Amino acid sequence: MTNNIYGIILAGGSGARLWPLSRELYPKQLLKFNGDDTLFQAAFTSLIELIDDKNIISVTNSNLETTVRMQLEELRQKFCRTVEYKILTEPVGRGTAAAVAFSAKYVLEAEDKQDAILTVIPADCFIKDKVAYTEALEKAFALAKENKIALIGAKPESADPGLGYIKAKENLEISKIASNALEVYGFCEKPTNPKKYLKMENAFCSTGIWVAKAKVLLEEIAKYEPSIFEILNKVKLTKKAFNIDYTVFKDLPTLSFDHAVLEQSENLAVVPLECKWNDLGAWDRIYDNLPKDANKNAVIGYVDQTDCKNSMFYSTSKLVAAIGVKDTIVVETPDAVLVCAKNKVQCVRDLYQKLKQKNESTYREHKTVYRPWGYYTIIDQGKGFITKRIVVNPGGKLSIQRHKHRSEHWVVLDGQAKVILGNKELCLQSGQCVDIGIMEIHSLQNPFEGNLTILEVQKGDILDENDIERLQDIYGRV
Repeated sequence: MTNNIYGIILAGGSGARLWPLSRELYPKQLLKFNGDDTLFQAAFTSLIELIDDKNIISVTNSNLETTVRMQLEELRQKFCRTVEYKILTEPVGRGTAAAVAFSAKYVLEAEDKQDAILTVIPADCFIKDKVAYTEALEKAFALAKENKIALIGAKPESADPGLGYIKAKENLEISKIASNALEVYGFCEKPTNPKKYLKMENAFCSTGIWVAKAKVLLEEIAKYEPSIFEILNKVKLTKKAFNIDYTVFKDLPTLSFDHAVLEQSENLAVVPLECKWNDLGAWDRIYDNLPKDANKNAVIGYVDQTDCKNSMFYSTSKLVAAIGVKDTIVVETPDAVLVCAKNKVQCVRDLYQKLKQKNESTYREHKTVYRPWGYYTIIDQGKGFITKRIVVNPGGKLSIQRHKHRSEHWVVLDGQAKVILGNKELCLQSGQCVDIGIMEIHSLQNPFEGNLTILEVQKGDILDENDIERLQDIYGRV
């Protein structure tokens, strides 16, 4: 391993096409679809054979930072590492062009690695053949050393309008650097007619993985999307001040790196990936990657199906019963059910945007929301009240906080609770309760061995997670 190669994991997306399992505050990259690791954790693990894990940087948004940090901590313990894994946090989403520029600037300035090579990967790709993947990345490293932006391309198996497509041709100079690598003469993100690429000899799907020098990436961004370069150039990043303020970041244009640079650059090469690759960005891709029964049905969870074919049934809580269903995706969560024809999965994104415009809570979060201390589940809500079941892990501590607009009533259901209430400390047993008034400083903690479960009833004119003023927090959220 060389210390100038960095991994950049783009982990800030909303995963709109995988609604209702994927939500804005708990998107697809943080979910488990196949195995013990989430998609984000699998992306991280895929890089550690070639890249020192202290050089792997996760880029996410402020809403997801705590959860990403929790999942990195799970990996750190799994790998028995003492190093603290790096996170870059965007205060607001502005697309992958801004994320890549931010990452390149961080490595050049805060890490002071002027010869750094960045391996940029999305948190939702799935590659089973690790040997072929490693070989492709090594070839991409060789091309990056020669100032190329090296794309990893896969042979298209179907015409998917949600992907980017690469047109390539032979180039003796490029093939000398990396065998079977090709020159790119055309890149199109999400084309209207992807079928034409299936007939081309040297056409590839973009895997969303590319390798290039940090300096080259910034030079290309300055050339093709100068507004991003000019705005970020106003900020100097150091190891002590390595995030960019909202007042600066909000002015960046919302663009994908594919549209901003790859569709225009004349400095691209492609390394063909000699194995199967899957972009787990839509429900048909999840279906493709799951085991099937004799009728080609993929079944997860509490499902009873009869005479169904070529379908997927995904249940998280309730019985899903289906009879005679064909070519259909069914996904159940406690607060939403999706029923979608397999050939219409790209329309799920439009549905998600519709829900977002209507401010439906189902686009944003699940009934169960995970926090570094445990999780809570919304049991009921109405005008002026919310009822939650809160589970605090052993050793878990909610922040010392107060609320401007709501009061709270806690009842201990199971375990023991340490409650900070103003200047007092209370120890509550199962069945005991406490009231917290508006603007009263408080904290719920579990310094005991077993889980703590409480019932919380919130009352107020504004019942929102933004109505939390954190005064002290062991998870760094102040």
